[in-house]
Amino acid sequence: MAEAEEKETRSNEESTDESECFASILPTEVQHLVKEDESEEEPKLKYERLSNGVTEILQKDAASCMTVHEKFLALGTHYGKVYLLDVQGNITQKFDVSAVKINQISLDESGEHMGVCSEDGKVQVFGLYSAEEFHETFDCPIKIVAVHPQFVRSHFKQFVTGGKKLLLYERGWMNRWKPSVLHEGEGNIRNVKWRGHLIAWANNMGVKILDMISKQRITNVPRDDISLRPDMYPCSLCWKDNLTLIIGWGNSVKICSVKERHASEIRDLPNRYVEIVFQFDTEFYISGLAPICDQLVILSYVKEISDKTAVECCARPRLDIVQPLPESCEEISSDALTVRGFQENECRDYHLEYSEGESLFYIISPRDVVVAKERDQDDHIDWLLEKKKYEEALMAAEISQKTIKKHKILDIGLAYVNHLVEKGEYDLAARKCQKILGKNTELWEFEVYKFKEIGQLKAISPYLPRRDPVLKPLIYEMVLHEFLESDYEGFATLIKEWPGDLYNNTIIVQAVVDHLKKDPQNRTLLRTLAELYTYDQRYGRALEIYLTLRHKDVFQLIHKHNLFSSIRDKIVLLMDFDSEKAVDMLLDNEDKISIDRVVEELENRPELQHVYLHKLFKRDHHKGQRYHEKQISLYAEYDRPNLLPFLRDSTHCPLEKALEICQQRNFVEETVYLLSRMGNSRSALKMIMEELQDVDKAIEFAKEQDDGELWEDLILYSIDKPPFITGLLNNIGTHVDPILLIHRIKEGMEIPNLRDSLVKILQDYNLQILLREGCKKILVADSLSLLKKMHRTQMKGVLVDEENICESCLSPILPSDASKSFNVVVFHCRHMFHKECLPVSNTVSPVQFCNICSAKHRGPGSAILEMKK
Repeated sequence: MAEAEEKETRSNEESTDESECFASILPTEVQHLVKEDESEEEPKLKYERLSNGVTEILQKDAASCMTVHEKFLALGTHYGKVYLLDVQGNITQKFDVSAVKINQISLDESGEHMGVCSEDGKVQVFGLYSAEEFHETFDCPIKIVAVHPQFVRSHFKQFVTGGKKLLLYERGWMNRWKPSVLHEGEGNIRNVKWRGHLIAWANNMGVKILDMISKQRITNVPRDDISLRPDMYPCSLCWKDNLTLIIGWGNSVKICSVKERHASEIRDLPNRYVEIVFQFDTEFYISGLAPICDQLVILSYVKEISDKTAVECCARPRLDIVQPLPESCEEISSDALTVRGFQENECRDYHLEYSEGESLFYIISPRDVVVAKERDQDDHIDWLLEKKKYEEALMAAEISQKTIKKHKILDIGLAYVNHLVEKGEYDLAARKCQKILGKNTELWEFEVYKFKEIGQLKAISPYLPRRDPVLKPLIYEMVLHEFLESDYEGFATLIKEWPGDLYNNTIIVQAVVDHLKKDPQNRTLLRTLAELYTYDQRYGRALEIYLTLRHKDVFQLIHKHNLFSSIRDKIVLLMDFDSEKAVDMLLDNEDKISIDRVVEELENRPELQHVYLHKLFKRDHHKGQRYHEKQISLYAEYDRPNLLPFLRDSTHCPLEKALEICQQRNFVEETVYLLSRMGNSRSALKMIMEELQDVDKAIEFAKEQDDGELWEDLILYSIDKPPFITGLLNNIGTHVDPILLIHRIKEGMEIPNLRDSLVKILQDYNLQILLREGCKKILVADSLSLLKKMHRTQMKGVLVDEENICESCLSPILPSDASKSFNVVVFHCRHMFHKECLPVSNTVSPVQFCNICSAKHRGPGSAILEMKK
């Protein structure tokens, strides 16, 4: 039954391509499981079968072991053959070592020497490129052999073999090999790994490590599960580096670190010791392990209960990547592999070898050799595309565009756009076209036609290139026609945003005109037609449309294209539309449209004429002086609040005409101003008192004029009016003596708030007295302070030395002979004189003055006159 199943399995496998990759290695049901349970988790490794010569070998024989070198592979078989293979699986050399199973192959680091052991007890160590050779046949099966990593060097001609005991062979005198027993008595030696100066081996009891320098055994790591047969579930050993050993046995993993013992702790102990830094259990039995960065790759043998027979059977082996933790591990990825004949394999039939430099992992079974390698960026992009994660795939391709070989950014981008279109995300697809298509005009035009076929030209229109590159005019016209048929606002937006040279303007203008025949009052189409006329430099037609629509861009159009000659007869329309902007524009361009022309055009619209002249007057009081007389009537009619400021600022306004108009319209404030300006202050004051009845204004007016006669008139007018008297008492204290007013008040007249007014007068008087006294105190204090300062200054000493000279005779102030008597006069101004050089003081004023400083005060020449005296 088993043979029939095996034949059927082989016939199915031989019909497939021998270079299948990951998808063909994973079974269908496992692929479905991955899709359902781990759809968002990307695999860490990819797989392919080692084919070519390996396929030929395994059709007739079965693999028993393999060793990996960075340059080649060495494969041992059950029929006692050893094959050297290149990395593609091609046979480069063949050795007939034995007639029975090859148990282990060992290579040194150089790849020039090989050690082989077989089930019939044969051991061979020989050079691949030299005649150097060692042969030995033992009376028991030899399970392991390991040559020194530096075997190529003459000082390290050593290797170990393992059967019932561990033997070390060293080449000595006369090239003879001398064996020595390293360990025995604990069952068969099952595995050995040599790294640097450390040898690790496993027997039935556990794992030992030997330090070849001190020839001391430094540790013993016992086997955890002694219920498992060591020949069926062998130990897996792997050196991560020169000091880190990884042990896998049964379902237990231990990571050991070799450390130096402190000198104070050595005594009779080895120089080194081993510390287990990580230890955890796995779900399945371990067939092999290897390091990958700070993680582990574990090959596991799996048993499962058959759904059909309910009997435990061999399942597909698993290759897991785990992250070791102090007492557990975290699974990073897990793949179940369909290797040939997995149904008949045992745990001991699987092996895991790896190439350190390239992160390649070889899964060896009797009928199959599978290579696992880390996925590169191309594989990552493949997976993203398979999961329809196009945006991430595009980003990954852009980041790694120098390293990817299989994919092109443009192809990924086009696939992304097609995917978005299929999903109905037309706007996003169109937006991505900008980045993906770049400057490729052919692809742009192809995509535009594709969007047209699905009726989505509107979606791509905002993203069409407008500069570098520029597409064919037909493309833009096609989009514009699409909008014109269904969306006037969108059409207007495109016309505003797109440069006019992208399309045939005449064709589009005619299309708009045709649509206006159906809807002649459509403001959107009219506005767009005006813009098209502007692009076509038909500014006159554009201006007419803008003015008809009263569009805000009319002023920008006039400025930009200098259309002032076209608006000479349209000034009223512009003023009606926006008088402020129109006036600013006209005033800014007086050289193109004169003030007289504007006033003439606005003759029939005096309110607009006033607006224009008022703005002109604000800018320059003299430019429109010939119209100041006209402006009096205009201000009086349309803008009285600004009449008085105009009368005050204008120097060209006829006062008589202005007075006549103001008196006709009974404008009191303006009339008062004009009367005062014409010198008739009394009439102006009388109008304030009689017309306005405002004592405060009258007082303010009198203050401004500062005329005593006006104050007298104001007092005479107010003397029989108690409220006016109160106002005068409260305000005239600083301009007129209040006694003059108080004496004229009739006895018995009742004056409102008289007491308060008198109190205020007295308070003002007291305030004046206080101010005078305060000023006096300040003056006295300042005078005293300055006097003290002058006194301190004059009390200071003055240095007199040989460098000083007499300001009169200009000779040194001190005599060269210090024994002679001399007289020197030093003034506070620091000028120095010999006493005999100073003029003789008169008897009336014996005080002497500095000739230089007194000359400055009295005028030039005075000092010379005094010297002559």
